[in-house]
Amino acid sequence: MDQDWEERVSALWDRFDDYAETEEGEARFRADVDALVAELPADSPLGPFEQACAWDSTGRSDLAVPLYREALRRGLPGVNRYKARRTKIQLASSLRNIGRAEEGVALLTPELDAPSDELDDPVRAVLALCLSSLGRDREALSLVLGALAPHLPRYQRSMAHYARLLVEPAGSPGV
Repeated sequence: MDQDWEERVSALWDRFDDYAETEEGEARFRADVDALVAELPADSPLGPFEQACAWDSTGRSDLAVPLYREALRRGLPGVNRYKARRTKIQLASSLRNIGRAEEGVALLTPELDAPSDELDDPVRAVLALCLSSLGRDREALSLVLGALAPHLPRYQRSMAHYARLLVEPAGSPGV
């Protein structure tokens, strides 16, 4: 869509906190999102993406999941790579919220090898939550420590090493 539409969507999200945390306020927010989506071509992947985000942000992961899937099915990765990666992160989180964490792990694991961008840490954070929900806490902690290490003022090398040790097979040589 054009830049004006993207700016209006962004402005609406900037005002999200202005909508009271009531059912009425949340419904009003979703209606405002729907009004913007109505301006898009019927087959645009941006529509279900924005609607999924609105449902998700108002506590309805169950209704967000099919919309995230629809955005990907309609080709969101070819339209907006950044929003496609956000979709995968948010879809995995929603899947976890509705008790389908294993699907979230399957969705996000390939993202660990995707071209790096500012969403690398959110990928790891949500993947860690999914892993933890499945009782795979050592793997989850390894991801979180690995993501945190580069941001520390000191101990980056040590924390990265400890993160690796959490998931290396027993008896593997250290650094």
